[in-house]
Amino acid sequence: MTQTQDLVSLSVNAIRFLAIDAVEKAKSGHPGMPMAMAPLAYLLFREVMRHNPLDPTWPNRDRFVLSAGHGSMLLYATLHLTGYDLPLEELMRFRQWGSKTPGHPEYGHTPGVEVTTGPLGQGISTAVGLALAEKKLAAEFNRPGHLVVDHYTYVLASDGDLMEGVSGEASSLAGQWGLSKLIVFWDDNRISIDGPTDLAFSEDVLLRYRAYGWQTLRVEDANDLNALRHALRLAQLDERPTLIAVRSHIGYGSPKQDSHKAHGEPLGPEAVEATRKNLGWPYPPFVVPEEVYQHMDMRAQGKAWQEAWERVLEAYAKAFPELYQELRRRLQGELPPLPEEPPAFDKPLATRAASGKVLDLLAPRMPELVGGSADLTPSNNTKAQGMEDFSPQNPTGRYLRFGVREHGMGAILNGLNLHGGFRAYGGTFLVFSDYMRPAVRLAALMGTPTIFVYTHDSIALGEDGPTHQPIEHLMSLRAMPGLWVIRPADAHETFYAWQVALRRKEGPTALVLTRQAVPLLSPEKAKGLLRGGYVLEDAENPKGVIVATGSEVHLALRARELLGQQGVGVRVVSLPSFELFEAQPEAYRKEVLPPGLPVVAVEAGASLGWERYAHKVVGLDRFGASAPYPEVYERLGFTPERVAEALLALL
Repeated sequence: MTQTQDLVSLSVNAIRFLAIDAVEKAKSGHPGMPMAMAPLAYLLFREVMRHNPLDPTWPNRDRFVLSAGHGSMLLYATLHLTGYDLPLEELMRFRQWGSKTPGHPEYGHTPGVEVTTGPLGQGISTAVGLALAEKKLAAEFNRPGHLVVDHYTYVLASDGDLMEGVSGEASSLAGQWGLSKLIVFWDDNRISIDGPTDLAFSEDVLLRYRAYGWQTLRVEDANDLNALRHALRLAQLDERPTLIAVRSHIGYGSPKQDSHKAHGEPLGPEAVEATRKNLGWPYPPFVVPEEVYQHMDMRAQGKAWQEAWERVLEAYAKAFPELYQELRRRLQGELPPLPEEPPAFDKPLATRAASGKVLDLLAPRMPELVGGSADLTPSNNTKAQGMEDFSPQNPTGRYLRFGVREHGMGAILNGLNLHGGFRAYGGTFLVFSDYMRPAVRLAALMGTPTIFVYTHDSIALGEDGPTHQPIEHLMSLRAMPGLWVIRPADAHETFYAWQVALRRKEGPTALVLTRQAVPLLSPEKAKGLLRGGYVLEDAENPKGVIVATGSEVHLALRARELLGQQGVGVRVVSLPSFELFEAQPEAYRKEVLPPGLPVVAVEAGASLGWERYAHKVVGLDRFGASAPYPEVYERLGFTPERVAEALLALL
């Protein structure tokens, strides 16, 4: 063995034993995958990927996504050794309160982590969005001799990632879109928590991926670096995305090798000692030879790569100054000037239709705005006028045809927004937010400004019946930390809802929109949406408050008229967003909803949750029914008379 080969082996084993030692110290974690896939991590971070530990957000870096997030110590050990700001002390605090090394990788928490992963299938699916962003940005900004956008997205995925349905949805789209710079390594260790994978997973995965339009390759031994290098070269030369199946041995070198017992628990002191002997690692826990640190340190090389790119960018700025300024603006996430006033709405309009008109207004002003629908474009109104479809033949197209793939759509939207250079949105029916909830939750956890457009927001969609009528969904989404849910009452509120969503950079927003037409409110009053809730109509000496969202705001207004005829003055509050309202000063909230007044809430959905604002709720705690929507509303008690009676009962 040459000195270089010995140094490579030492480095690979350093990754392994940092993972083993951290899991052992925490008495919790997954040592088996890092032990198996350490050679790949070494190869990618030391030889293949262009990355800069001194600037983990360098725009033209190659991305690495650990979709098999349970093996997080593989990534943490590699980031530490290659020079990222992740000191050894943080590895020793693996899975402890406040450490930079949580149990699964978290975006924005640990330098070098591109995507929050752990829920299986999400990492590879979000990576499709990263690769799509690279392809689109390159098509838009690169010019002959000026490759300012040119990088790969690498993924390490597990059997579980490829079992989850979301990965199939996203991978199908990756093949459809020809995302050639997406390279996925499948850790084919044939072991899952229950035991051998063939207990439940015996399909020909490579054949499935070839059917998706991918190149598929196989490496028979995860320890064969030359075979991995050869597969990588083939992957980089192909015009398709590539899946490389890598045969590995979970818990490699330990007495628990090839056993599910190496997956989700520490090896134990005896097995750790035996592994040290088997792999010839004489060092105590958390001790790494200095020559390994010197060999693995990528800071100087990363700095040189980034400086070379910056020289390319400088030449680009001189040759194409306007393009350069636009690229800089978009990569920095700066919004262009947006319209301050809504378009001229002149008749009752479904808020989904109003949303489409707002997109018509925004799209020409926001070239970074990309979006699509899960095969519901005419229903969601998500395609702005002039937006062309994205395809391999038209990579600058801004409209994405996701097909009936809500779950994959959500993850891909997150990837587009994480990459930078785009603001991505996607539409489906509110009831199908269930189909994409894991991606919505991860958007909230990552603070990704994805915009989810949910139409057909209540029992008012009528004839389609209870399977399509959302009941519990609004409150379910409101229960998610970090997600802002906005249900506008009319076209003007819808315009301001888009303003809020686009200006929000620290998390996702759900726009919840009607199928049926609703009357127009005053545009000046509707501007109150920017504060989440506001007094829409008032009385000189109100006896009570009716608070509502969406289409039920108009029901509240009619109930106010009935009560006024009886000499009972009532305030009506439009409360399109709980989260935005809660972000306002307490004094403002008390001004809108005075503590001394009785409050009735009206919403065609679950009543649970309204107790924070209301003393009585006209809500819906059963499923809907199939009938024309006016009859559904009436039979289920959404009438002005019932709302008025509810308030009178409190007086």
